[in-house]
Amino acid sequence: MADKGKKDKGGAAAPAAPPPAAKPTEDDDEEEKEKKPSKSEQPKDEVGTRKGCRRYLWEFKDSNRQFWVMGHAVVKLFSVGCLIAAMIMFTGTAIHPLLTLIVTMEISIFSFFFTVYTLAIQRYMPFILWPVSDLLNDLFATVFLVGAVVFAVKSRQTMPMNYFIAVILIGVAGFFAFIDIFLQRKHFKGKRIKKNVLVPPVRKEQVKEKEVAKPKEEGKPPAGEKTKGGEKTKEAEKPKDAEKPKGKKGGKK
Repeated sequence: MADKGKKDKGGAAAPAAPPPAAKPTEDDDEEEKEKKPSKSEQPKDEVGTRKGCRRYLWEFKDSNRQFWVMGHAVVKLFSVGCLIAAMIMFTGTAIHPLLTLIVTMEISIFSFFFTVYTLAIQRYMPFILWPVSDLLNDLFATVFLVGAVVFAVKSRQTMPMNYFIAVILIGVAGFFAFIDIFLQRKHFKGKRIKKNVLVPPVRKEQVKEKEVAKPKEEGKPPAGEKTKGGEKTKEAEKPKDAEKPKGKKGGKK
């Protein structure tokens, strides 16, 4: 028994030490990098799924690119510059208050559109048709400024040099507004009016109800028609005739 105890004690060997952990190789590092969620690639010509500051930065760059490349910014800057110079030339000369009103009004409207397009505010207010509103503004600005020139010439018999230069600058500002009308026409080329614009959109609940109702109707073939297996569908069960009462055994009394 003692020998067996010794053998048992000797046989119970110490647990083997765990193998050393394998060092991460370069291939494992590359796999881990690939597994990490990377930012979704966004389209260059559209907003995509950008949100927050990323979206505003994209809208800001895209709005300024279109505003300057298409020439709207340059034309509006020239118009505002000419009108400001005309107001400076009018200082020290008696003029009709209507001229001052027209010039200041056009300066404020041109500055408003310049600020809107520069800060990309129009991208967050799609319910306003900005190309149409800008086109109408240019049209009315041309009419008002040309009218101001005609009124300024007729209201005075003698024109000092500074007054004459101011009238010419107002006419130049009206000419640039007229050029902007043709630049705005580029927004409407190749665009058609969408049909059924005034039709209210269908709710998602109604669409789901229709989709659920269709398969139910298709799954129930009409009564009397054969199914795919060749068996007829069960028609509506008719009420069975009442069983006739059996007569009593034996003859009549």
